[in-house]
Amino acid sequence: MIGRLRGIVAYKAPPWLVVDVNGVGYELEAPMSTFYDLPDIGREVILHTHYAQKEDSVSLYGFLRDAERRLFRDVQKVSGIGAKIALAVLSAVSVEEFARMLQAGDITALTRIPGIGKKTAERMVLELRDRAALLGGAPGTVVAGPVAADPISEATVALQQLGYKPAEASRMARDAHADGDDVAVVIRKALQSALR
Repeated sequence: MIGRLRGIVAYKAPPWLVVDVNGVGYELEAPMSTFYDLPDIGREVILHTHYAQKEDSVSLYGFLRDAERRLFRDVQKVSGIGAKIALAVLSAVSVEEFARMLQAGDITALTRIPGIGKKTAERMVLELRDRAALLGGAPGTVVAGPVAADPISEATVALQQLGYKPAEASRMARDAHADGDDVAVVIRKALQSALR
């Protein structure tokens, strides 16, 4: 559930902060991107919130910008990623920089974010690349400087997600690629050749 919270900053010690709303303190967890721009204690703040309820816990997350909240929610849609890694992403890079990493398929840069290994980075690129243009701004806006996708690299990542070893996936994608093929064609041709 999402919403907004307006109140006074009563306490802040990363990753936790307390916002006083008419005498009621709301404890929130927030990424460093929010902490960098938080007003001083005693000053008013408006936060975009995300409320998460699980069987054994209830959590409230706060973000100064709606784009941060959208990224937090989108990253958790990738299998194997929860709130902890989503907060780590926002604490390590800006929304715009993360979108550029996805568009470029920059696995190396993504693995520099704490908690993200190579396989997780590959899943992020595979599952979020299509949304990368929307992450950096309001819905419908495109992040400046999109990087052209490389069909062989994308196909390699997709084949690895299907269970092929990295060297084998790379070879399959290279062998299947012909000039002008998009990633879907390369994947289809690679899988067809594997069945022969």
